Amino acid sequence: MNALWFALASVVLAGYVILDGFDFGAGALHLFVAKTDRQRREVLAAIGPFWDGNEVWLLAAGGVLFLAFPKVLGAGLSGLYLPIFFLLWALILRGIAIEFRSHVEDPMWRGLWDVVFSVASALPPVLLGAALGNLLRGVPLDAAGYFALPLWTDLSITPPFGVLDGYTILAGVLALVALSHHGALFLAWKTDGEVHERSRKAAARLFLPLLGLWFAATWATVALRPDLFQQLAVRPLALAAALFAVSGLVTAFLGRRRGRHLLAFVGSSAFLLGILGSTVVSSYPVMIRSLDPALSLTALNAASSATSLRTGLLWWPFGFALALGYLALLLHIHRGKVGAPLEGEGY
Repeated sequence: MNALWFALASVVLAGYVILDGFDFGAGALHLFVAKTDRQRREVLAAIGPFWDGNEVWLLAAGGVLFLAFPKVLGAGLSGLYLPIFFLLWALILRGIAIEFRSHVEDPMWRGLWDVVFSVASALPPVLLGAALGNLLRGVPLDAAGYFALPLWTDLSITPPFGVLDGYTILAGVLALVALSHHGALFLAWKTDGEVHERSRKAAARLFLPLLGLWFAATWATVALRPDLFQQLAVRPLALAAALFAVSGLVTAFLGRRRGRHLLAFVGSSAFLLGILGSTVVSSYPVMIRSLDPALSLTALNAASSATSLRTGLLWWPFGFALALGYLALLLHIHRGKVGAPLEGEGY
């Protein structure tokens, strides 16, 4: 039961990264791929039907952790309080920027909210990537299951370190580039004309940096946590997920080169899913790694009672089916290319 809920929590978090990831990436790039007001409204029209629904997956992930692993949720929220505070403000500002920019027909007003939207879209991937880096590197959990970290110290990866150090910053930059590449492929799929061309070129330019950062982050993780990679030899699912990530990145590259942008976007989604899947399978059952391994919070020692886990399974299939059904409906209704809405309509 504990392993099942660990898998369910991982699925929801992966869904959030893939779905909200493309609108984070589109937002981070929109100042570069859209130069005029009409083109920027076209970008907003592409992600407009999806962005708020995508954020529900983050709430769902919090709900799953609250039900199944409340100690993990409590330790993570308290130990990473400041980054989570920044993340919430970024999510709030993204929504405000999307909704407010077209309320006034003034270039300065719209330019201000475009910059806010871009910055507030680029910050969450960095913060989420750094958070994952902290969980992989390890944090100073005490016997009560809590920890506290400053935002940064000297950026060293040796204690005392902060939330941001050399390793976690690398993880954050990798997340930003990966999701920007993901968002560029989404825009290349959903838009036409100049936005489409710039988005396709942005994806092409981001591919090599993404590949380099992935290799650098992999090398750093091997040096820091060699035990994770030892799991690839004994856990076939972890190796399969890693190969799935490689095949996804190849598919994204070939799909873009051949002009099959939906295929390229699906490949990018597979790449993200494979990376996350390989990481969580290799880490199981550890959820928050302590610098003292005996104090780590795991799916075994941090789970709710068996009764709570069994009860949760009664509503889980219905909730998950509802979320997937809503996503499928949106994709069906808003299939095809988008155009900029008329002034006063939509975004």
